[in-house]
Amino acid sequence: MLTPVLTTKLFIPPPRPNAVPRARLIARLNEGLYRKLTLLSAPAGFGKTMLLSQWLADCARPVAWLTLDSADNDPTLFLTYLVAALQTAVPTIGVEVLGALQARPHPPIETLLFTLLNEIATLPQQAILVLDDHHVLDASAIHKTVAFLVEHLPPQLHLVIATREDPPLPLARLRARDQLSELRVADMRFTPSEAATFLNQIMHLSLAAEDLSALERRTEGWIAGLQLAALSMREREDIPGFVRAFAGDNRYVVEYLTEEVVQRLPEHIQRFLLQTAILERLCAPLCDAVLHDPDLPGQATLEYLEHANLFLVPLDSERHWYRYHQLFADVLRQQLYQGHATRSGEAVGDVAELHIRASVWYEQQGLEREAFQHAAAANDSARVARLAEQSWQGMDRSFQSAMWLAWVRQLPDAVIRARPVLSTQYAWALMDNGDLDGCEARLRDSERWLEKTGATAAQPQTSSDEMVVVDREQFQALPAMIPFARAYTAQTRGDLAAAARYAALALNRTPESHTILRAQTSALLGLITWASGDLEAAYRAFADWVEQMRQAGNLELALVGIFGLIEIRVTQGRLRDAVRVYRQAQQLGLEQGPITAYLDISYALLCLELGDREAAAHYLQQSRQLGARTALVDWAYRWYMAQARLKEAAEEWDAALDLLDEARRRYVRNPVPDLRPLEAVTARVYLRQGRLDHALAWVRERGLDEGEQLTFLREYEYLMLARVRIVVYRRDRDARSLVDALALLARLLQAAEAGARTGSVIEILVLQSLAHAARDDFPQALVPLKRALTLAGSEGYVQLFVDEGPPMVRLLPEALANGLEPTYVRRLLAAFPPAEPEQPTALPLSDPEATLVDPLSEREREVLHLIAEGLSNQTIAARLYLSVHTVKVHARNIYAKLGVTNRTQAVARGRVLGLLSRA
Repeated sequence: MLTPVLTTKLFIPPPRPNAVPRARLIARLNEGLYRKLTLLSAPAGFGKTMLLSQWLADCARPVAWLTLDSADNDPTLFLTYLVAALQTAVPTIGVEVLGALQARPHPPIETLLFTLLNEIATLPQQAILVLDDHHVLDASAIHKTVAFLVEHLPPQLHLVIATREDPPLPLARLRARDQLSELRVADMRFTPSEAATFLNQIMHLSLAAEDLSALERRTEGWIAGLQLAALSMREREDIPGFVRAFAGDNRYVVEYLTEEVVQRLPEHIQRFLLQTAILERLCAPLCDAVLHDPDLPGQATLEYLEHANLFLVPLDSERHWYRYHQLFADVLRQQLYQGHATRSGEAVGDVAELHIRASVWYEQQGLEREAFQHAAAANDSARVARLAEQSWQGMDRSFQSAMWLAWVRQLPDAVIRARPVLSTQYAWALMDNGDLDGCEARLRDSERWLEKTGATAAQPQTSSDEMVVVDREQFQALPAMIPFARAYTAQTRGDLAAAARYAALALNRTPESHTILRAQTSALLGLITWASGDLEAAYRAFADWVEQMRQAGNLELALVGIFGLIEIRVTQGRLRDAVRVYRQAQQLGLEQGPITAYLDISYALLCLELGDREAAAHYLQQSRQLGARTALVDWAYRWYMAQARLKEAAEEWDAALDLLDEARRRYVRNPVPDLRPLEAVTARVYLRQGRLDHALAWVRERGLDEGEQLTFLREYEYLMLARVRIVVYRRDRDARSLVDALALLARLLQAAEAGARTGSVIEILVLQSLAHAARDDFPQALVPLKRALTLAGSEGYVQLFVDEGPPMVRLLPEALANGLEPTYVRRLLAAFPPAEPEQPTALPLSDPEATLVDPLSEREREVLHLIAEGLSNQTIAARLYLSVHTVKVHARNIYAKLGVTNRTQAVARGRVLGLLSRA
């Protein structure tokens, strides 16, 4: 569910038709566009917003505007509004970021800013982003976010900040780098000529020159002060006397002019202003709801206020939403809270009651945040608790649990404890926030009520003196929801046994009619059993989930379960079944969207394993196009991991490592088992790239203990350890490394067979064969290879063998020579890329060895031909009736004469020189 966005915050305020022209400041703004940041910093009432509105009215560049408020101190909400604002200028930007923000938990804000800034850098022309009222931001996390944005801002975006106080940004550094344009109080204040234009031409006062000069001096060009003074002078006869009396600092000026302006307004207008001062934004229906006064119609009164220039700022071009000038609103609220009456002594009403009316109106409009704020301002705990209980599901699904938690924390503890549903919701919010102990305490509060009252799902006790229940449907689900929450916390702590026990209990307690909760519980149980390695039980749980969701008509959740089915079948080595499951998902009839983007990643990797790289690239691209809108927790992480896998398969090592770095930034912990940990995958790329030192550093850092139990979740890491030891043996001929690798592989094979993980079995058998081949023990190497080929051939494995590179190229011809799965082996050999790109044309040599300083002997040429056929030293020795040692000596001589270091290079060089026929 997308976070609701109040669009009035995104409107560029329309310029006033009778505003004082400020050409000198507009020129300054235009001159600053080549810099990163323009800062308008001045106290309230200096016309910052009005100036920007005037400037942007004639701006040819795309403009994004965001009026900030205190709610934007929430990082998720701030970034949501930031992207929404940018989309008013560039509709296609930030789609991926908005999708990721819906995830729970979503990626770090810095990671999402990376993505957003990269998108901004592709814009064809410079755009302008305005952050108005920046001074309302006081959260350190938001300040860091804005600083990061400024620091990394691409030239395609110019940032404008309007604020009452300097933001905590590195302004000195930006000035030194000529990256900052500034307009401050000295710049913003009206000049004498601008003040004269405003007072005499705009406000029609016809002041004498000396009065203009005196008033301009005393206000120091403060625009709001001049406007308040002008309103006060409209009905004055002694203008010089008023000007002489007009003095003092801003606080006294505000107090004085309030008495002179507000108190001179009609009684009903005073009442309207004071009672609506509680509102951050105003519209006619909202004002009507708050005032409850037919003699004060909202629309007519707002039109009067705007016409009278009474500090009412329109927020949209239709004149539907308004706000008071902030300084004016502050003064009105101060008077309201101090209990001021109108000029005739009429009371303005109970402030709490005004907030309640506003809360009711906002609730009726479905605006939960505003309804909460006004209920809290009224100190109505019962109403806040009711709103919290009713709104939890919607806010949780739209990933606003942090905001919900902040509001509920304001409630007295006794109010929460009296409400078992609210207590359970509170527990979930605490769990989302990482407070597992607090979560358990609130769950116990809920349980105590159920035990104490003996309440049943059908007849909860609702006495105000005892247990309070607002949402009966959620109350009915409590016996299942409590163990469901405990299953999640147990899994978060890594206690899979407890997680499985609680999930099973939750499933047992969930009524058949609660299809969504049953499906969620089945899914959780499936994830737990999957993580513990019980793949068949996990498959059944996911299959149940899919069937329940299909029957309920919720195809999106059905597809989420199908993802689990595909991944489990791949782990079981049943690639053909995994393909069938994916195709069944396509037949569900759901349009392509966020969930299919997730499935496309799995299918892309499946295509890669089956040897179809082109299809893999296609489905990953399709996933990227769809996945930007996904709310699934780790789509971006999985996409970058899959893309890195594709680059690794193409032996584009640096590109693969860059993508893994991006995946690292996108990583979000979630319940889905991570069978290929990112750091271990990175170590494998290093190993394949020939950077053994980096792989060894990973081994040292992980501190893997071969004596510990080899769990399913750590299988990939231990396979990597075996690979590293095999490569160490190839380099150093360290026999101990090979012995340890084979011992580890034997244990891994036993565990994989016990868990019916055929995919793992095939990979382990391949590594065993490569370990034996590393010491030229080809008869022993063919034993596990034979079994691996038999298991893999029926399922169509390709990439698993190709990933092993030259050592597998060397081994497969031995299998072919021994009649092991010949058709399949030929297919595998054809899938390997050329070991080394050949020269564009062959050398036109009449004598093939003319360029060799030391030509090959006849025997060496025979050995080279057999090497080119892919035969091992042992097989070559048998063919030529030589010892293995003699073959190795010939091979070393061949390498030296051809100027190469290994078999693959020798064959490629021999073909270039014409010593071998071209394949």
